[in-house]
Amino acid sequence: MAQRIKYIVVMGSIMSGLGKGILSSSIARLLKKRGYKVLPIKFDGYLNVDCGTMNPFRHGEVFVLDDGSEVDMDFGTYERFLNQSLTGRSSITGGKMFKRIIEKERRGDFLGRDVQFVPHLTDEIKECVKCVGEEEKADIVLIEVGGTVGDLENGYFIEAMRQLAYEVGKDLLFLQLTFVPSLGKGEPKTKPTQHANRLIQSMGIKPEIIICRGDEPLTKEAKEKISLYCNVPFENVVYDPMVPTVYQLPEMLEKQNLYDVLANRLELRKEAVEQSEWDKLVGRIIKPTHELKVGIVGKYTSVSDAYVSIKEALVHAGAVVNAKADFEFVDSEEFEGKMAKELEKYDAIIVPGGFGKRGIEGKIKAIQYCRENGVPFLGLCLGMQMMVVEYARNVCGLKGANSSEIEKETPHPVIDILPEQVSIMEKGATMRLGAYPCILKEGTKSFELYGEKNISERHRHRYEVNPNYVSKLEEGGLIISGVSPKNNIMEMCEWKEGFGIGTQAHPELKSRLEAPAPLFVGLLKAALKRKKKD
Repeated sequence: MAQRIKYIVVMGSIMSGLGKGILSSSIARLLKKRGYKVLPIKFDGYLNVDCGTMNPFRHGEVFVLDDGSEVDMDFGTYERFLNQSLTGRSSITGGKMFKRIIEKERRGDFLGRDVQFVPHLTDEIKECVKCVGEEEKADIVLIEVGGTVGDLENGYFIEAMRQLAYEVGKDLLFLQLTFVPSLGKGEPKTKPTQHANRLIQSMGIKPEIIICRGDEPLTKEAKEKISLYCNVPFENVVYDPMVPTVYQLPEMLEKQNLYDVLANRLELRKEAVEQSEWDKLVGRIIKPTHELKVGIVGKYTSVSDAYVSIKEALVHAGAVVNAKADFEFVDSEEFEGKMAKELEKYDAIIVPGGFGKRGIEGKIKAIQYCRENGVPFLGLCLGMQMMVVEYARNVCGLKGANSSEIEKETPHPVIDILPEQVSIMEKGATMRLGAYPCILKEGTKSFELYGEKNISERHRHRYEVNPNYVSKLEEGGLIISGVSPKNNIMEMCEWKEGFGIGTQAHPELKSRLEAPAPLFVGLLKAALKRKKKD
């Protein structure tokens, strides 16, 4: 008989932005530490089928999985904490659920019934959760409910979880994340948490663990109040502290015996597996030996979440080289009219991915500065494409070279649209998405960093290096260090001198603390080497 799946449902209350994704990932880490297979699932109430068409200014980074699914950036946190790849089936959006219900209704699957939120929509959600858990052979399914309790858009998800709790009984546990404000030193206010808890209970749900964020540590008196008024044991009220790095949070929760509370309630084993490598890397993040300054030249600089995977990849690489990589955003649009000498303060430069014309010339100017001054450089997706444009213009003498995305009438379209993209009209899920293989050229910096010839990285793009210009670029000295095995399309390039690598992929999406992205490690190693010379 198969072991029964356990469920943990994490719900937000009072306000958004408290870090449900980081908390959920930390709990998943504690469970994995005991040898359990954990499957994270995220409910998002928006009516988009996925995150692919969302503007980074409004929603933050679009995270891409191996299977090509465009999902919420919390999935990046899940993968980084668990060091495992997830599939798009773990992303359950309102749009996805409504689409499935309507498709079933059109086929006549409901046999003439009037289709309703309850039971049809809630049944669909429950079925998704149970099926994914069973097919992935998960021991524990950890469900994060997006938004906050009381939001109209996630009410049907919450109702589905109430029903699931009734069906599986003691195998499901609800956890409430809350905020405890403070009006002065030592005066945490618990009343908002009490009111939020009553709202949750009015929906037929009883949280059994309450996790508290706050400006100050939770006092014994505050914990006693929350315990009393929210009907949870004192030890089930846990403080979610501010930590130097999010990767330290599992340890902080462990010290407050959160895992023991979960284990007692869900009948889990308590023996822990050694995590010495994780702890060593976290220690390096907190107390690094070196410091580096990295400039990220992009156009979504007013919303730091737009580049969250790049920031985390720098943290992972920094732990390897024992350096703190302080990063600053450089607005490429503003930079277009400024002197490139403003980049002198940076030990390395990254030009990330993006879409559209705005800020392009600023990115090209920054890349030229790096190439001419020996500043370690990494170009990601659009960043690689602009690296090729810069080289074509300033080294190969192709005046006016550009991407056809930026300038349709360019005399030298060194970057052009993928042939299979020409006839596509819809925007959602139509790019080259997900993991694709790449063959690296032996003897190149890229090959040296990866340590193998055949690699795979995740992609999200519509344009590529025009094959008609590859020989011209190579004649000019640009090294083509990686190609696609399917059609020999250029995937990676690098400069002969110094450290300058561009990749059509997004290696930051696969970077984890325990498996850092090789190109980011190479970038920081080159930056350290150059800094020591200076």
